[in-house]
Amino acid sequence: MYKNIVFAFMLMMSLPMSSSAQVGSGKQVSWASSAKKMGDKMYEVRITATIAGNYHMYAQVAGVEGPLPTTFSFIPNPLLTLSGKVLEQGKKITKREDAWDGNVNYYEKTATFIQIVRVNTKAKTNLNGKVEFMVCNDELCLPPSEFSFKIPIGG
Repeated sequence: MYKNIVFAFMLMMSLPMSSSAQVGSGKQVSWASSAKKMGDKMYEVRITATIAGNYHMYAQVAGVEGPLPTTFSFIPNPLLTLSGKVLEQGKKITKREDAWDGNVNYYEKTATFIQIVRVNTKAKTNLNGKVEFMVCNDELCLPPSEFSFKIPIGG
């Protein structure tokens, strides 16, 4: 009998952990990426987020302290030079959110992030990195997630 009670308790304790692992921000956003040649050794890299349901994803400048802004980090590659900052494209919404006690900047449905890249050689290479992001809706925020990318460039 004691073993059954311990087993039931352990099972109940493990359920919240396994279900919370499946409800993070990563489950609400899908990502796509592409690179387009713009000129001699210059490429436009586009990383697009498609945001599900009634969730929104914060811009790179969230507007207030609290929500995690969308953040890009690139793995250094001696064959590539990043030109400027990551640009945002899409319908950015600025709205007061009482939960953060201020105006926040976010995207609903879709957002595209653009990085201009110069290839320093004729060889094919990859732009590698990750994006960290968080989504919320009117009721709750989900834990932040990361999406790693590997985008072929050049050649």
